[in-house]
Amino acid sequence: MFINNKKMKTAIAIVLLITLISCNKNNEKADGYGNFEATEVTISAEANGKIEYLKIEEGDQLQPKTQVALIDTTQLYFTKQQLMASKSAVFSKSKNVLSQTNVLQEQLKTTLIEEKRIQSMFAENAATQRQVDEIVGKAKVLKEQIKSVATQNAPIINEVQSIDVQIEKINDQIQKSKVINPIQGTVLAKYTEANEITAFGKPLYKIADLSEMTLRVYVTETQLSKIKVGQQVSVKIDTEKEMKTSPGIISWIASAAEFTPKIIQTKEERVNLVYAVKVNVKNDGSLKIGMPAEMWIK
Repeated sequence: MFINNKKMKTAIAIVLLITLISCNKNNEKADGYGNFEATEVTISAEANGKIEYLKIEEGDQLQPKTQVALIDTTQLYFTKQQLMASKSAVFSKSKNVLSQTNVLQEQLKTTLIEEKRIQSMFAENAATQRQVDEIVGKAKVLKEQIKSVATQNAPIINEVQSIDVQIEKINDQIQKSKVINPIQGTVLAKYTEANEITAFGKPLYKIADLSEMTLRVYVTETQLSKIKVGQQVSVKIDTEKEMKTSPGIISWIASAAEFTPKIIQTKEERVNLVYAVKVNVKNDGSLKIGMPAEMWIK
C-alpha cells in the first residue's frame, strides 16, 4: 500500500511538471499581431464604348504588358479616316503653291545667269547700264514673288500640322482602347463583362502581386529598440495542427505612434499607443489577404 502511494505521488508530480511546462509555453506571446495585405491595383477603362472582349477571370495569373481587353474603336477609326482625307485635300493646295514656287525658282535661276552675263558684258563696255538695271530689277521681282508664294503656303502648312496633331490624338485614343495589364499578379475581382458598355475611369478589374505579402503588425514603444528595418523575424500563421513559421524581413517602421486598431486587441488595450510595422514575407501560396498572423522577433 505504501509503494502504491509513492508511485501515485510520483505520477502526480510528473503530471504537474508537464502541466507547468505546457502553461509556460502557452504563456509565450508574440511580439506583434496583425493581418496580411498586398498592394491592390484597380485597372480602369481609358476609353468609352462597348467592351469587345475581356479575357480575364478571378484567380487568373497575369503577366505585365499583356492585352486583356479591347474597347470598340469603330468611331475612332472613322474619325481618323476623315482626318486623313482632310490632310490629303490640304496637301493638294500645298502642291499647287509648291509648283508655282518651282516655276519661279527656275525663272530666277535663268535670270541670275543672264544677270551675270550682262554684268560681264557691261564691264567690257559691251552692254549698257539700262540693260544691267533691267536684269537686276527682274531678279528682284522674282525673289519677291517667291517670298509671296511662300507666305501663301505657310497657313497651309500650319493646317497640315494641326491635322497631324488631331490624328496623333486619335491614335492615342485607339491605343488606350486596348486594355494592357500593367503588372504581374493575380486577378482579385472582375467588375464587368464583355459586351457591356464602359466609360473612362470605370473599374474593369482589380489585381495584386501575391508572390510577396506584407504583414502589418503593431508594436509598443518598448519594443522599438528591438527591431530595425532590414531585420529578419519569424512570422507564424495558424494551421490545423500547429502554427506554421515563415521568415520575414521588416521593411518599414512608422515614425509616429497611433492608437491600437480596434481589430487587433481587447478594449482595454485599444487605448495604448503603438507603432505600425510592415514585414515582407514570401508567399508559398498559403498566405491570403486579410489573414491574421504573428510576428516573433526571437
